[in-house]
Amino acid sequence: MKTENRLFLIVMVSMFVFAAIYGYWTWYNENPAYGTPGEIEWVGFLGLIFSGLLTGMIWLVFWVISRRIDPRPEDRPDGEISDVSGEVGFFSPGSYWPLGLALTAVFAGIGVVFWLPWMLVAGCVAILLAVGGLTFEYYTGTRKLGPQ
Repeated sequence: MKTENRLFLIVMVSMFVFAAIYGYWTWYNENPAYGTPGEIEWVGFLGLIFSGLLTGMIWLVFWVISRRIDPRPEDRPDGEISDVSGEVGFFSPGSYWPLGLALTAVFAGIGVVFWLPWMLVAGCVAILLAVGGLTFEYYTGTRKLGPQ
């Protein structure tokens, strides 16, 4: 987690530095085409500040987690590739559900862009069905839960 911790810390600090530079440049602009001199352009300035704060929230989560767990092999300088070998998980070799999920997301997105509430609702329902199909793709129903 230390790698992710450092990455988000760098991004957070750079966002705040960029916000300060952006605020300075928009405050002291000389060209009236870019706004009134002596006023900050608030949309970009606050966008950078909030981006830094959101990145800071992610950094804080990774920082807390990195202090609670043991260092992973990728966090140690003496870590080897063989330290993380083993089973990662099962990945479907040929599934059409990701394509269906992407198409339903596009369908819902078009409903948002053109503000067609019926299309947005239908797209959201289709997204839920596609997520369910992707999740339960290999479920056969033969597994019993509880005592037998």
